[in-house]
Amino acid sequence: MIRPAHGTSTAPAAAVRLRPWRFVLVFGVVSMLADVVYEGARSVTGPLLASLGASAVVVGVVTGVGEAAALLPRLVCGPLAERTGRFWAWTIAGYTLTVAAVPLLGVTGVLWAAGLLVIAERVGKAVRSPAKDALLSHATAATGRGRGFAVHEAMDQLGALAGPLLVAAVLASGAGYGPALGVLALPGLGVLAVLLWLRARVPDPAGYEPDEPPAVPVPRTGPAAAPRARLPRAFWTYAGFTAATTTGLATFGVLSFHAVTRGLLPVAAVPVVYAAAMGVDALAALATGWAYDRHGPGVLAVLPPLAAAVPALAFTNTPALAVAGTLVWGAAIGVQESTLRATVADLVPPARRASAYGVFAGVVGATTAGGGALAGALYDLSIPALIAVTAAVQVAALALLAASRRIRP
Repeated sequence: MIRPAHGTSTAPAAAVRLRPWRFVLVFGVVSMLADVVYEGARSVTGPLLASLGASAVVVGVVTGVGEAAALLPRLVCGPLAERTGRFWAWTIAGYTLTVAAVPLLGVTGVLWAAGLLVIAERVGKAVRSPAKDALLSHATAATGRGRGFAVHEAMDQLGALAGPLLVAAVLASGAGYGPALGVLALPGLGVLAVLLWLRARVPDPAGYEPDEPPAVPVPRTGPAAAPRARLPRAFWTYAGFTAATTTGLATFGVLSFHAVTRGLLPVAAVPVVYAAAMGVDALAALATGWAYDRHGPGVLAVLPPLAAAVPALAFTNTPALAVAGTLVWGAAIGVQESTLRATVADLVPPARRASAYGVFAGVVGATTAGGGALAGALYDLSIPALIAVTAAVQVAALALLAASRRIRP
């Protein structure tokens, strides 16, 4: 059975020099500033590439490859961080790649170079995420898994709102893409400064784990290396639940396509609706995170009904219902990006968490791509069929969630 982890740290002061909540909040500042940088850039990636001569096909390929590059390499980066024990190094390297690529994207005037920088920014996310989530999971052992990841996700979304608005303001002033993306170098420097300060204060966050000694990197190669424990069976069943509920969730691209092509919303209103959905994302993360710590993983049963409700509302021909469906989509994303991650930490022991988060991200990446393709194909075929298939997938997801709770980690 999945059990939320609680407790207090018994780590030496040399390893842990910040209270757990302060560690979570400072890490939240890092993520918030990083979101200002890369979400600001992603909000204009399509128009920027078009201004350099890209066709719609090229834009689709570059952004599609970029999304894959943000997720699939984590299958490798997670185990490598785990084997070397250099979680901070992987985290810092990933953030550095992201905050360096974005300002350069604004000054390059060559399409192929811009495409590579778009992909490089996404690779930076893949490099850092498993190690970052593993570091954060240690502190949430003391704060409560759900609450810790929820607060981190909420702060993350503040950056996701501020970045596009900052870029829009610079562009509205008459400046071009260079200044608009160049200004993002300032929060990028803030990311690295706060991150290095946090590493100096808490070199080994494993000390936050109750009764968990600080981690010591142990070589895992050679004839004397100890065998690595397998990921728990409950984790794989839980990954199946995550795959099902993610596959059945339509993407914002499909939702906005419907709203615009059916004349339900003007194009200018789409970013506003997206921003509102990100606000709901943050609120849903906080609500389910707190509920997870109080009531356990049963709170995740709310996710399949949310995912099933999205197409039933969003793909109508009524503007109010379409907007409501998008807001429900935001709530589902908030649960996915906070409480789902928190549960991984409760299922997997600290020594294997980086690998687990890498596998988990790979599952989410593959099924997000598959879910977007499925929703698009069914949308062209039959909207009632899309609604029915989504509902069936979410019923299967509920069954997998129930199965994962019956298996001991």
